[in-house]
Parts: sequence; C-alpha cells; structure tokens
Amino acid sequence: MGTAAARKILLVEDEDHIVELLSMSLGQNGFETRTVGDGALVLAAATRERPDLILLDLMLPGLGGLEVCRVLRRDPATAGIPVIMLTAKSEESDKVIGLGIGADDYVTKPFSLRELIARIEAVLRRGRLGAEPEALSAGALSVDVAGHSARLGSEPLALSPTEFSILSALVKATGRTVRRAELVGDPEAGPEAGRALDVHIRNLRKKLGGGAGSGPSIVTVRGVGYSLHA
Repeated sequence: MGTAAARKILLVEDEDHIVELLSMSLGQNGFETRTVGDGALVLAAATRERPDLILLDLMLPGLGGLEVCRVLRRDPATAGIPVIMLTAKSEESDKVIGLGIGADDYVTKPFSLRELIARIEAVLRRGRLGAEPEALSAGALSVDVAGHSARLGSEPLALSPTEFSILSALVKATGRTVRRAELVGDPEAGPEAGRALDVHIRNLRKKLGGGAGSGPSIVTVRGVGYSLHA
C-alpha cells in the first residue's frame, strides 16, 4: 500500500479524456495515479502496484467492470483493496450487483470531481479502522480488526473492505445506534453514498443470516442509522 504522503490510485478507464482529467485532479489532491485501459490487465496491475484504491469503470474492453471486480475479490492479493465503480446513470442494476460482489462505493457519470475526491477520501478513511489492533465480538460474531477478518461462530465471513469497516463499527457499538454519516465516512455525503450504504447493510444482513434465529441482527433506526444486536 502507498503511504499517506503518496497514496496510490489504480484508474481503470479506457477513455483518454477521462484518464487525463482524473489523473490531473487526483494528482492535485495528493494521489499517484496508475492507469489501465483493458479489464483483462487489471489483476496483474493491481498485484504489481498494490494501490490504496481502485477506480473501476464498468464499461471496459476485454473484461467488463463487474467481472473485474469479481476477479479482484477472489484473489487474496487484491481482495482487501477498496474499489469504487464509475457507472452511467442507466446502470442502476449494475450498481447493486457491483456492491453485492464486493465494490465499496460507486459514483455516477457525469460526476463532480469534488464529489469523487470526497468519496475516495471517505472509503480510505473507513479502511483506516484496521490501523489499531483490536478484537471485537458480539455474541457468536467475532471481528479481528488487525487481521481484517470476521467469523460467525466457526464460519469465516467473506466481506468487502467497506462491509468489514461497517460491521466493525456496528460491533464496536453493539446495542447502540451508529449514525449513517459515520458509517458512510463523510457527514456531507450525497444521496448516492446513502443508497450505497443501504446496499452494504442489506448484504451484511444476508451474510449474518438475515437476523433469523439467535444470531446477530442489524436493526434500522429510522432517520438516524443502524445498530447491531447480538
């Protein structure tokens, strides 16, 4: 991973004018940018570069963005790298699918560069939860923050980086409400970030067994946030 002084972004985009615009904007905000224009080359580039975050366009030659995300999440060398998808407005179903297979967030084209940078910072901020060694638990659910792993009973949970950060925050505050802005990672986030959070919560509920039986459940506190009950 890159250092705080030179955080590295792998930009997966095949349109030259977008690559040029994003590379310049990211550079002005303290990021190093590496670019890939073909989906089939992303895994090798991510393994080689070890970026702090991947910006992934869904419409790519060679291998589509959703399949690229699946490949990244299956490989242990890249499974922990946050992914933000760049999507078109017409791809609502792809956004939900992408978050379901492990993307951390999405930004819809055309997008504001200021919003994109804010969303990148929010995802990276959530990921810093693992900087301090800590073991958390709530009933049968255990979270190893330093090891970036979680288990439900004896079964490991397959979580994206953002799902892991959200679950860790909920477990740490077991029985108390965690505000949506805290889980999103940006108090000024727009509606897209809120919709992405809702999908992550839905995915976590499924992975925790849907709240059935005596297992842990994530409860919605309307207008405020979520709480976890063991």
